[in-house]
Amino acid sequence: MSVIFVLIGFSTFVALMFLAAYFWSVKTGQYKDNYTPSVRILFDNEVTKKKDEKTKSGNDA
Repeated sequence: MSVIFVLIGFSTFVALMFLAAYFWSVKTGQYKDNYTPSVRILFDNEVTKKKDEKTKSGNDA
């Protein structure tokens, strides 16, 4: 029965740590970028372009 109390205490401690990390991230401005997610789809990834060029040049030979 005492193991249950230890597990409840530990899980409460972990939950409080996650809550503190969330409040810290909000306070430091991690979630303030509202513009970038809305235009991210408009930009191509450079890695994808390079892979496409390599596959095109490999198929022509």
